[in-house]
Amino acid sequence: MYRDTPHPVHRKDYQPPEFLIDRVDLRFDLDPELTKVEATLALRRNPAATRGGGDLRLHGEQLDLEWVAINGAALTPAEYAVDQESLTLHRVPDHFTLETRVRIHPSLNTALEGLYQSGDMLCTQCEAEGFRRITYFLDRPDVMARYSTTLVADKAKFPVLLSNGNPVETGDLDRGRHLARWEDPFPKPSYLFALIAGNLTAVEDRFVTASGREVALKIYVEPHNLDKCDHAMRSLKKAMRWDEERFGREYDLDIFMIVAVSHFNMGAMENKGLNVFNDKFVLARPDTATDVDFDGIESVIAHEYFHNWTGNRITCRDWFQLSLKEGFTVYRDQEFSADVGSRGVKRISDVRLLRAHQFPEDEGPMAHPVRPDSYIEINNFYTATVYQKGAEVVRMQAKLLGPELFRKATDLYFERHDGEAVTTDDFVRCMEDASGRDLEQFRRWYQQAGTPELSVREAFDADSGHYSLTFRQHTPPTPDQPLKAPFHIPLAVGLLGPHGDDLPLRLDGDAEAGTAGTRVLELTDSEQRFTFVGLATRPAPSLLRGFPAPVKLRFDYSDDDLLFLMANDSDGFNRWDAAQTLMQRLLLALVEDPRAAAPDRFFDAFRQALLDPASDKALLAEVLTLPSEAYLGDQMRVVDVDGIHRAHSALGRRIGERLRDALLEVYRLNDSAEPYVFTPEAVGQRALKNLALGYLMKADEAAALNACQSQFAAGGNMTDVIAALRYLVDHRTVEGARALEDFYARWSGEPLVLDKWFSVQATSLREDTLERVIALMGHADFSLRNPNRVRSLVGAFCNANQVRFHARDGRGYRFLADRVLELDPLNPQIASRLLRSMLRWRRFDPERQTLMRAQIARILSAAELSADVFEVASKALDDEGAKARGVS
Repeated sequence: MYRDTPHPVHRKDYQPPEFLIDRVDLRFDLDPELTKVEATLALRRNPAATRGGGDLRLHGEQLDLEWVAINGAALTPAEYAVDQESLTLHRVPDHFTLETRVRIHPSLNTALEGLYQSGDMLCTQCEAEGFRRITYFLDRPDVMARYSTTLVADKAKFPVLLSNGNPVETGDLDRGRHLARWEDPFPKPSYLFALIAGNLTAVEDRFVTASGREVALKIYVEPHNLDKCDHAMRSLKKAMRWDEERFGREYDLDIFMIVAVSHFNMGAMENKGLNVFNDKFVLARPDTATDVDFDGIESVIAHEYFHNWTGNRITCRDWFQLSLKEGFTVYRDQEFSADVGSRGVKRISDVRLLRAHQFPEDEGPMAHPVRPDSYIEINNFYTATVYQKGAEVVRMQAKLLGPELFRKATDLYFERHDGEAVTTDDFVRCMEDASGRDLEQFRRWYQQAGTPELSVREAFDADSGHYSLTFRQHTPPTPDQPLKAPFHIPLAVGLLGPHGDDLPLRLDGDAEAGTAGTRVLELTDSEQRFTFVGLATRPAPSLLRGFPAPVKLRFDYSDDDLLFLMANDSDGFNRWDAAQTLMQRLLLALVEDPRAAAPDRFFDAFRQALLDPASDKALLAEVLTLPSEAYLGDQMRVVDVDGIHRAHSALGRRIGERLRDALLEVYRLNDSAEPYVFTPEAVGQRALKNLALGYLMKADEAAALNACQSQFAAGGNMTDVIAALRYLVDHRTVEGARALEDFYARWSGEPLVLDKWFSVQATSLREDTLERVIALMGHADFSLRNPNRVRSLVGAFCNANQVRFHARDGRGYRFLADRVLELDPLNPQIASRLLRSMLRWRRFDPERQTLMRAQIARILSAAELSADVFEVASKALDDEGAKARGVS
């Protein structure tokens, strides 16, 4: 087990830093094997500190200290102490200059935190606590300083030297070396520091801000990737203009840079002026990237750019406030994507992600509030709760305030807290001060974990024309929070008449007649009734339009109600949700009884929707996609892995068989030979075409197999190619094996495309998938040191292949445990994220529970275990926490 059990950090124990750092001057002598870092820090005692003393403790890990001096005088060994995690200076003055020089070893840094080697370049990742692997420092987000960075390196190896801020000096030195110096005029915490050194080339453009300033834009990549940056640059310029128009935020430096690296634990990092990206969120051509990739690039580029204000100019006081920047910025990138694409499809995509990842997180041992109360390893709290649910909490405030007051509140937030490290309470206070509303109860969204469940009852009085909806909220217990107080929940509702039209919404007591459309109600009590008046017949309620709050809805819709909403609701999200609910019912009925038959009216509605020439094709493709097997498992008390898979396969096959002609017609009509374009219309056309092809392939339709082979061979764009490859591989024919060989032969030189090749095999429904995955672990193109490759093979199998990972013999669990133990010494972040695939082991049958628990216990008993993995494994086996949730 973990040799020294790590202790949790508690939010209640926060204390202001004893010292502040006003100025940081860094000098790097860069080399992959041994880099020397000289740091000069201007420190002063913090007048706001609640405790003080004569000593100063600086964070530092894996640093070899060469010398340390205060005010120019070298310290003797008696004047300081060094251990594995810190440098302590004894009896320091109130104001002083600290100088240190350390040695670090980037090529040995497999954790990819701090300064490390990625291919032939050197790069950094300092969030959350990576800067302490670069030099001794007060590595916490509430210590903000101005930085000057000088980089010195071999010019032939590292011709490009980048850091935060604006470039102020370059020059050649002796022995083939050169230097570059960068100045960042804005104070920032250490987690936003960045440097890049490598043989890179740049795509360049310019942007003129709303006030007329010209900003140089540069995207740096390795030379062979230069032709894959156009979409990223377009996305950046769109994001910059949108942020000016929607939030009034203008960029503040003379240059904005993006660098694409191939070894990265996250998606990207918003370092001030120098965003470092996982290359999968930069590089794209139609023949190498799918529609999902193009969409992801546009969204992540925007997300990291938006952080310039929501995260950089205003940052977190401490890591418990992580959602202050991440939740707000996710909300901003969601709104950007909705504005430049399809708002309905974007909302569906966001809610699907929330339900697939955050709702299960709320039900598991790692459940935590949007603002956590404690952690052992902060890297474990870059979670769906902090990001996705955090964005929903911001969205609810925007819904409660309305567009004008919300914009007034965000303007106040930016003005009041520019240059500060603040809290979620500071953010909500700006909402209150700008709107005059009391949001004290709303703060529970930051304080309480768990997903509220809304039970809704309806009643209609034909004589009075009154229609009432009674909402009751209940939030199940979570670890350390057995009892929950009522949340403040916005409810967006509509009422549909018998012909599918939106009815006027007038509440009992309203002075004026209501208008047709959507009305926002506010639920603040455990139970609350809303009565609508002036209705001639019972309406069809359209509840939670646009999904205004992260809740689970319980309402006794009949199948006919769902079909009616699916066909008529003016809210695109609720049309999708009605279809998903109906298909979920059909699938769960098939789990209970494999002989159950879907009603004819379901297939009739499916056919009618498919052939509707006026439909939004992107939205239609979402509406007609079956709920995932994992999501179906979340709806069951005990997950029936094999029953769900049988039911899912059976309904997909029946759709393909019953609607053969309609599906073939849809495929034919949407099979365009036009050059690839990334527009909402074209994306929807490809999505609907490939959905139809998938259903036909499930039905083992000969015409579909021919179309699939032709689509793969044509190679028109990666979206179509990878869809065809996936269907061919699952078809269990020689065509699938041949397609895999052809794909590899063509794309073996493109790492990001090769990731797709690994993932297709890892997510295949074939019975021998685990054997194939194990064999691929030994492939020449696989490496545990590359996070993208690990995610594409190991992560894809464990997270996206429920039926094969959860095979009854438990071999999938042993495979995962072996990989976690193998990865933990190399990259604890990736290891702990993989382990989450077994966190909800109590949801499965007793046999699988026993097998998963045994593997988690095996991990926990390892001789040396990182804090990252220890925290996840120990919480997974926390029986006391399980009993608090009523689980045995």
